[in-house]
Amino acid sequence: MSPEAARRPAGDTETRAANRSWWDTEADEYYTEHGAFLGDAGFVWGPEGHTEDELGLLAVEDGMRVLEIGAGAAQCSRWLTRHHDVAVVASDLSRGMLRTAQRIDAGSGPAAVPLLQCDGGRLPLADASVDRVFTSYGVVPFVADSQAVLDEAARVLRPGGRVVFSTSHPLRWAFPDVPGEAGLTVTSSYFDRTPYVESEAGVVTYAEHHRTVGDLVRQVVAAGLHVLDLVEPEWPERNTAEWGGWSPLRGRLVPGTLVVVAVRPG
Repeated sequence: MSPEAARRPAGDTETRAANRSWWDTEADEYYTEHGAFLGDAGFVWGPEGHTEDELGLLAVEDGMRVLEIGAGAAQCSRWLTRHHDVAVVASDLSRGMLRTAQRIDAGSGPAAVPLLQCDGGRLPLADASVDRVFTSYGVVPFVADSQAVLDEAARVLRPGGRVVFSTSHPLRWAFPDVPGEAGLTVTSSYFDRTPYVESEAGVVTYAEHHRTVGDLVRQVVAAGLHVLDLVEPEWPERNTAEWGGWSPLRGRLVPGTLVVVAVRPG
């Protein structure tokens, strides 16, 4: 049975259950399709292909404690451990994604990245216990309550600590999710926050939630954080690949990724 796709409300509980199950099921196929682009120990901020080595958004220093939420197969955390003297924990809601991370570590030689299965909105960490929290295309669009995620990130950050997250650019929600010319025509309202939901026999199997740029900024501020930067990476000439609705054609005309950089004052 093919899933039914629609824009309709989806609450926190059904979103969490659906996306945990979906990523558990899709983990192997996702790695097969995108593993070469991401690299087993690469830190890519989005489909454009810009890396942390290029952008330096985390501003990591040796000796720091770092938490990745929505880590998937922990590629970004693995990169950090190989390029900086930092203590990193990679967390994800999906056990399937973390199993992929374990398989990568088993065949890579160096010490494995510590893994933690948890909800990004309910972090089992002490207050003010880490220096950096980040996620690359994880968590934020896949939860019904992204405010809770940002509140938790702010709680576990030490004063002066930084949270950085990337997500599909909110503007993309006004366009069809296709890479060609049809994806350049606005077909829905940017201000419609109704989630995209896939379901089978009335049961939600996947959900993605939309917030405007303003919504995200207000949530960051409400969490007690200060916005340092809003980064909209341009599509680089070197990248000729398509990734879902991301493509060189669209990427040269409209932003595909938004990266939010914020700091806990103190």
